[in-house]
Amino acid sequence: MSTRVDPDLRREVARFGADDLDKCINCGNCTAVCSLSEGNTVFPRKTIRYLQLGLKEKLLQSPEPWLCYYCGECSDTCPRDANPGETMMALRRWATAQYDRSGHAAKFYTSAKRLWMAIFLRAMIPLVLLALFHAITGFKWIVTDHVELNTFAPVMWVWLAVVIHFIFLGYRVMSGSLTMSRHVLGASSQPFNLPFVVYLSELKTFLLHFFTQKRWRECGEQHHRRWLEHMFFVSGYLIMLLLVVGLLGWFQTDKIYPIYHPQRWLGYYATVALLYGSISMFVGRIRKRDQIHKFSDLTDWLFPGFLFVGALTGILLHIFRYADWPWPTYVMYVIHVMAMVAMLDVEVGIGKWAHMIYRPLAMYLVRLRERSEELALAAGAATPAAN
Repeated sequence: MSTRVDPDLRREVARFGADDLDKCINCGNCTAVCSLSEGNTVFPRKTIRYLQLGLKEKLLQSPEPWLCYYCGECSDTCPRDANPGETMMALRRWATAQYDRSGHAAKFYTSAKRLWMAIFLRAMIPLVLLALFHAITGFKWIVTDHVELNTFAPVMWVWLAVVIHFIFLGYRVMSGSLTMSRHVLGASSQPFNLPFVVYLSELKTFLLHFFTQKRWRECGEQHHRRWLEHMFFVSGYLIMLLLVVGLLGWFQTDKIYPIYHPQRWLGYYATVALLYGSISMFVGRIRKRDQIHKFSDLTDWLFPGFLFVGALTGILLHIFRYADWPWPTYVMYVIHVMAMVAMLDVEVGIGKWAHMIYRPLAMYLVRLRERSEELALAAGAATPAAN
């Protein structure tokens, strides 16, 4: 089977952050020290070699960039300071752009101007919609002698907009996931004819790695604390997502719940987790002590930045609402929604957020390839006996 070489691939991926590729002599030290490189999924050496040779299709078929948790040990021990860990990070950005059919991911990763413009335009959507709503209704739904948030922003209308937005984002994620799956499964050496029940049974692999990210612990005991911090951060993100998408009518309310009510402590837990996680990322990137923080793309700053702004505005909104200050509550609500809409539109499926889906999906696809090969071997072994 012929393999097509793309001479522009190195320059293309360099735009996503792979700047030190010329230093790599493919010695294999990075693969030797990596705790996660095993079996048929060895990296970073093989993946970097594909990039050096311009084997674009091989890279797209490779799940290895998503199997890397960027512990930084490969970069710390590289004899040429080629930063293989950062190259794998750049390949994840590049792959995300390849999976995105809209082309927005490539534009946002390679042009700061386009990214900031997109953030501004997305943030303006809820502001414009609320302004139109109150202009059409003659501003009579703005109560100013006390706080009525659900009059200012009717919760059912807001929830409907959230669901529509969530469906759009879900379609984007599914589209990218299907594109990734076609590439990775297309690389199987065996005809891919697994029974449907296998696809369903192996979903446990996706769910396990989505909710636990347990392979991060295999990078070494020195990374266990970072794994715990990451799990705390992600749990807060998922709880906030559940409250907004699934339980908004219960969460956005003018009713004052007692401190022990689940609505309050779930919100407080999620807020603390998001604040702690985002501040921890900021501190790490400012100090640059760990390899994972030494090289930062703009998108590496934006993701924790969005979550910090979202958590902070959520806290202020909560305080203003309980203090019964109408205008500060309404203004902070609008700022909060603007930040969250902008974050979701430039992150989910096409930005830094994408690794939350593509990394466990890679584990799922690797497991499907293994099952396909197991069934092929079993069939081959059974054939001579039948004859």
